[in-house]
Amino acid sequence: MEKKFDVTALGELLIDFPMYGQSDQGNNLFEACPGGAPCNVLALLNKMGKKTAFIGKVGQDQFGSLLKETIMEAGIDASNLVMDKEVNTTLAFVHTFPDGDREFSFYRNPGADMMLRPEEVNTDLIAQTKIFHFGTLSMTHDTVREATKKALRAAKENGCLISFDPNLRPPLWSSLDLAKEQMEYGFTQCDILKISDNEIQFVSGKEDYDEGIAYLQERYHIPLILLTMGRDGSRAYYKGMRVERPGFTVKAIETTGAGDTFCGSSLTYILEHDFHNLTEEQLGEMLTFANGAAALVTTKKGAIKAMPEREEVLSLIQGC
Repeated sequence: MEKKFDVTALGELLIDFPMYGQSDQGNNLFEACPGGAPCNVLALLNKMGKKTAFIGKVGQDQFGSLLKETIMEAGIDASNLVMDKEVNTTLAFVHTFPDGDREFSFYRNPGADMMLRPEEVNTDLIAQTKIFHFGTLSMTHDTVREATKKALRAAKENGCLISFDPNLRPPLWSSLDLAKEQMEYGFTQCDILKISDNEIQFVSGKEDYDEGIAYLQERYHIPLILLTMGRDGSRAYYKGMRVERPGFTVKAIETTGAGDTFCGSSLTYILEHDFHNLTEEQLGEMLTFANGAAALVTTKKGAIKAMPEREEVLSLIQGC
């Protein structure tokens, strides 16, 4: 059966407020940037000409309306975005340090994204998709966790490839033990895992990345693991191969969305190639493109509206 969508993602859709300098009075200014990891991934896929859909919940408020308009403008199917009359849209304030690193302050107690209920998950949509993508922010609370598990069951039943990015945000968990437990659940479900350097150390307890990945492979037998290492580039672990490609040097102003851009780029490549028979050369090509796209998104504020075009990424790669 020909599937209608390339990728469907479930999870959080929120407003990121990165710092935007200071006012004349010396007060910090913040810019309202539409974000949320799953939709960041979809926004990049849309830039690459893929058909995507989103399942999630926002508040029936001005931020929820802005988010719905934004994802529709990005070309993401928003017919399964639920508007909650009771609970406001989740907000995340991003405090950026001089080295470009950041920390988040979340307004999500509760936030609309964590109120998604199992009965609001459209399994017919999931049946119509090639890849189903999710993270752990839709696993922090009971109701949305059940909704996520329902979606995963539908994805398995309909032969979707399953992509998982833990996207660990410690402030959003009641305990780090629960965070680890839900990450481990994700590992049991996925075919494609995108994980960052600090996340692999957290979940494996091992300092060395290769040792951490080996621990995951032995326990969960995940076919493709993609490790991101910030400006140091990335690695792919697949069928006994370990491929590494360096990052790109750009004038980064903010790193929000870099990992999601990397993830969306990798899924683009997988959609265009045979996932079950990737070669070492192809893995390298995929990493180089994903590293380039991730580097470019750090040169702008926010994520959904900052996604690069394919030509921009190729031009950066050729220039290096």
